[in-house]
Amino acid sequence: MFRTSLLLLLAAVSIPAADWIDLMPSPDLKGWTRVPIPPVPGGNPKLQWRVDTAKHELICAGDGQHEWLRSDQEYGDFLMQVEWRFTPKEDPNYKRYNSGIGLRLSKYGEIWFQAQTGLAGGYWFGDNIVDGALKRFNLSKQMKENRVKPAGEWNLYEIRAEGDKLTLSINGSVVSETAGCVLRKGYIGLEAEGHEITFRTVKLKLLE
Repeated sequence: MFRTSLLLLLAAVSIPAADWIDLMPSPDLKGWTRVPIPPVPGGNPKLQWRVDTAKHELICAGDGQHEWLRSDQEYGDFLMQVEWRFTPKEDPNYKRYNSGIGLRLSKYGEIWFQAQTGLAGGYWFGDNIVDGALKRFNLSKQMKENRVKPAGEWNLYEIRAEGDKLTLSINGSVVSETAGCVLRKGYIGLEAEGHEITFRTVKLKLLE
């Protein structure tokens, strides 16, 4: 009995679990680049991102230009987890909160795939290459259900990118899927779009 238990323990120890990579930026945002949306030079260069190291949170004030905070490193197949919440507006009837989590982005954001964050729900949309041309797609009408919580509450997005397929789970259930992603490797992006949003978990696990 003891020998069997020991062998099982050694077997478990010898199979290392894939490590999560913490992508939370440092206060100087090293390793991340601000890319305007649309990807043209100019715009408002005001810095609207800051990191609260005590809380391990990234806050976007939403008072600068429409932009991606884009990773400087590319990633291929992975599982990613992002926790986020909007700062509530004083108007309790305000509904137009907007931001997103991008992946498989091209360097300057011409091609992008975004998991929408908004009170109307989460789904995939973006600009993909189809038949040699850039084409916008929006899967809001194919969203299985709206699982996004009200402004002020935390949401957990789990994103799986594998091959040409992207899967979005929100707070424990799959809500949107898409295939045909032309880029099999690209950048991660967090979107600033005029609304204060906080991210407290940004991590991924590479898939073999």
